[in-house]
Amino acid sequence: MPRPGYRGAVQQQTAASPVSAEARVETFRRAPAPALRGLVHSYTDYLLENVTPGIHRGLPSRHLTLVIPLDGPLELASMPDPRQAGGRFDALVGGLHRAPVHITMTRRSAGVQLALTPAGCRTLLGLPAGELASWVVDLHDVLGPGALTLRDRLVEARSPRHRFALLDDTLTRLCDARRHAPPPEVDWAWHRLVDGHGRVRVDRLAGDVGWSRRHLTERFRREYGLSPKVFGRVLRFEDSVRLLTGVRPRLSQVAAACGFADQAHMAREWRDLAGCAPSRWLAEEGGYREDTEPDAGPRTGPNDGGAALSFVQA
Repeated sequence: MPRPGYRGAVQQQTAASPVSAEARVETFRRAPAPALRGLVHSYTDYLLENVTPGIHRGLPSRHLTLVIPLDGPLELASMPDPRQAGGRFDALVGGLHRAPVHITMTRRSAGVQLALTPAGCRTLLGLPAGELASWVVDLHDVLGPGALTLRDRLVEARSPRHRFALLDDTLTRLCDARRHAPPPEVDWAWHRLVDGHGRVRVDRLAGDVGWSRRHLTERFRREYGLSPKVFGRVLRFEDSVRLLTGVRPRLSQVAAACGFADQAHMAREWRDLAGCAPSRWLAEEGGYREDTEPDAGPRTGPNDGGAALSFVQA
């Protein structure tokens, strides 16, 4: 099997829904063009049919989420920040968050989702990720009229492969027009936390960049919208999501593998970040998988799930 990459690496994944025998989910996933690496983690084209209407939890992760629905607005029932009311979006971008987004699922939905890095937010959207922290905005508000043009062209595209090529072309031109880098100290701290799966002490990060812990925390939060400590929690939580939707090991094993003190500690983190215990999430939505790795192999079948999206279950 060829390793997924830029050319010839669109992956198709098909799965039945865990909540309806008639439901069907198809996702096509691919890494972006080389010029966008480090800015866009992955593209996912999704189609859901005969899904039981209800509410899906969009879970916290290390990426910002950009969603362009292709068959009508996407309705968010509630937001990570309770100060923001729910709403309907023709296209949206959501910042890093430490509480779930609740999405209203209809019987059929289709669209494209992009997982953006904070560097991609700066370069492609023209603002630091911190300005979108725990908030969801209409894509038009950050891209202007180009957002509607992009959506219309994606709707007209004949296939996921054509839509991915269109995204590559559009975003590469944006990238060429404006490239902005975060401050090197916070960028280094971000990558150090990611590489360490959130298990690096903040005071050590601060010492390595030559700043006080307070100064690093303030600058990190300004850039990304989360403090380094909270971002580390999100990374460990994200690892637990990935492990729980794999071969279904014991919760105690997952807790130990992800750096939690014990199973009770992991359960507390899940209630804070996902709004429910991991056992409840598995019972309600565990047949799907959070889409975190664009180079993962294809997964099919109701127990292995399709790729679940940060905002849209797919």
